Amino acid sequence: IKEQTFRLGLDVSGTAIGNDFCKPAGEEWDKQLKLTREWIDHSATMGAPVIRIFAGNVPKGDTEAAAFERCVAGINKSLEYAAEKGVFLALENHGGITGTAEQLLKIVKAVSPSPWFGVNLDGGNFHAADVYAELEQIAPYAINAQVKVSVAPNNKKEPADLGRVIDILKKSNYRGYVVLEYEEADPYGEIPKVLADLRKQFTGAR
Repeated sequence: IKEQTFRLGLDVSGTAIGNDFCKPAGEEWDKQLKLTREWIDHSATMGAPVIRIFAGNVPKGDTEAAAFERCVAGINKSLEYAAEKGVFLALENHGGITGTAEQLLKIVKAVSPSPWFGVNLDGGNFHAADVYAELEQIAPYAINAQVKVSVAPNNKKEPADLGRVIDILKKSNYRGYVVLEYEEADPYGEIPKVLADLRKQFTGAR
């Protein structure tokens, strides 16, 4: 993959895993560490600079406080290996114990300081009344970003203001990749239009 992408003039901007560091301590939690470690190796092999990781969901009968502690411990443990391999870990705002900016930043600030850790900003995953205000809070910590064409304030789906999302990233001095995560109908017909619009947002030609 690394050889082919180089010859084609393409970058592997990053990769992603569906881990859950909130799993109960023991075998299930250890499996999440193993999965993350395996994908750190895969990322290093492919030349992918960053992995999107999740925090997870509170197991039934457990508390968020306990799940939070396991999540932070899982990230810290994984970061030790990621740093050795030169791979960044980016925590996404993906529901569960990262459902709000406050929850996400509580984890970010509890993780041991590391230049190999940050936030994967997902433009469509917050469901507060003002999703853009939530994005503004986490943008300064972003090391990877993915945008979507829809948002869901108060869980009501509506078109995203991509210009506003890009402005939030610009104001936070974000300089990394911006990935389009398209989850709507007619991807072959619509994605080229969205990409053209995004390019205009970056150049300021609106």
